[in-house]
Amino acid sequence: MPDLAYYASLPRARGAAAALLLDDLGRVLLVKPTYKEGWFLPGGVIEADESPLSACVRECEEELGFVPRLDGLVCVDWGSPRDGIDSVNVFVFAGTVTGAEVEAIRLPPDELSDHVLVAPEKIPELAAPHIARRMEPSLRALAEGRAVYLEDGREQPFGAAT
Repeated sequence: MPDLAYYASLPRARGAAAALLLDDLGRVLLVKPTYKEGWFLPGGVIEADESPLSACVRECEEELGFVPRLDGLVCVDWGSPRDGIDSVNVFVFAGTVTGAEVEAIRLPPDELSDHVLVAPEKIPELAAPHIARRMEPSLRALAEGRAVYLEDGREQPFGAAT
């Protein structure tokens, strides 16, 4: 029988999931929240007992009005604690978005004010720094058909002595 008191004493991890959606021209879909500065990938907090993928799908449906085609995980980014906020694991799933889907986007007005398709090199000009820092490694991993592991947006080398 599991020791429930022991498991209850363990630290809890916060998590978020986001969708890195590209159109046929390689532009990235960003959304603009009403409650904070900057542009972000569609996505949000992983709720209790929810998987990262389920959270990504749910958030896209809530924020965009449809579930995009997701092709797989491209990034896990561990964010260290800062400004009184606990650490967070962010899961980024890549997918595609069609022109018709973009035209059909219905943003929840109490949460999002706008959406845009942007060339990857323009993301640092629009996105919050903690979002922008994971874009280049995520896009590179997507192009290489792999996933990347980051800590505070910096790719971690595997196989090298630390």
